[in-house]
Amino acid sequence: MEKQSLLIALVALTLALSAINLYSTYNFQSRYELQEKYIEDKKNQVALQAEKDTTLSLYDNPQKGSDDAPITIVEFSDFQCPYCARFYAQTLPYIDNDYIQTGKVKFVYMDFPLSFHQNAQKAAEAGECADEQGKFWEYHNKIFENQQALDAASLKRYAKDLGLDAEKFNECLDSGRMAEEVEKDMSEGMQLGVTGTPAFFVNGNMLVGAHPYEAFVQLIEQELAKAKT
Repeated sequence: MEKQSLLIALVALTLALSAINLYSTYNFQSRYELQEKYIEDKKNQVALQAEKDTTLSLYDNPQKGSDDAPITIVEFSDFQCPYCARFYAQTLPYIDNDYIQTGKVKFVYMDFPLSFHQNAQKAAEAGECADEQGKFWEYHNKIFENQQALDAASLKRYAKDLGLDAEKFNECLDSGRMAEEVEKDMSEGMQLGVTGTPAFFVNGNMLVGAHPYEAFVQLIEQELAKAKT
């Protein structure tokens, strides 16, 4: 009787160990499959983002440079952001001279007014209103050169100084009808992971902050080399 009880106990232990082994194997396999799925999903997300990055320029946003340029730089910017002003003053002129004017780079501007900048939203809308009259870049420069005065009256004065149709511009700004255009840019930026300004995509390669000219040169030349292969 004692031997029979011992045999039953051994059989029960064997079955229990087998069950534990099967569970561990199944659990490991499930975790492995989940990990593989996670990695695959991440790859797909990166591929999708890269595809989106390269098509941002297709949106109806202000741009300068040749449509056939092998490099597209997309900037998400805030007219009240001091770092955006630094990029405008210290880096953009060199990119413009060396790459945009030589047909190597197309530069696209997209709005990303930060909520803690009191005048950024209206300044972005003002830029859209100026773009409606074909003078975005002139207005863009005017704002960054007068960044300390971005109240509504100043925004309207800049438009008048640049020879825009003041009545049309003022109606555009006061009505708020460009808010939706600004929101589209912001939504696109947030989908791509933009959280601050300035943020750039150089042929899909993200670069955040007011980096020196050399940082852009490195990325641009890297992409130009790819285009030649």
